[in-house]
Amino acid sequence: MPQIAQLAATYSSQIFWVLLTFGFVFFVIGLGMVPKVQSTVDARDKKIADDLDMARVNSAGADTLEAEWRAKENEARATAQARMVAAKAEAAKNREAALAKADAAIGEKLSAAEREIEAGRVKALGEIEAVAADAAADIVQRVAGADVSSDAALRAVKAVI
Repeated sequence: MPQIAQLAATYSSQIFWVLLTFGFVFFVIGLGMVPKVQSTVDARDKKIADDLDMARVNSAGADTLEAEWRAKENEARATAQARMVAAKAEAAKNREAALAKADAAIGEKLSAAEREIEAGRVKALGEIEAVAADAAADIVQRVAGADVSSDAALRAVKAVI
């Protein structure tokens, strides 16, 4: 077969062109393009790592700010509660003072009313005794026909009462 006989003559030139083509591809792609692609990948990886580091730093800063904010919030809450307790104590003190003042005023009015009632009772009792003495004197005059002095009738009524 003639193709096999030609194989030895063309074999060396085909190997040469294959080696030349692969060499060209190796140098152009392997030494020209791959380093550019690799540097791009390395730059991307470095940017991602830097961004992650920055995110960790910012997260730590945010945690610190949150802790400070919580401390301030707790302090403000404690201050507000202390003010509320003080306001309640002040209101209770004011209420007690107002109640004491009102109680004193009511006590004075009650004492005055009791004095008036006592004076009215004494006056009414005196009037009742006088009326009873007059009635007793009239009854004695009508029944017995005797005149009784008003002083004697008053003494008799007081003795009975």
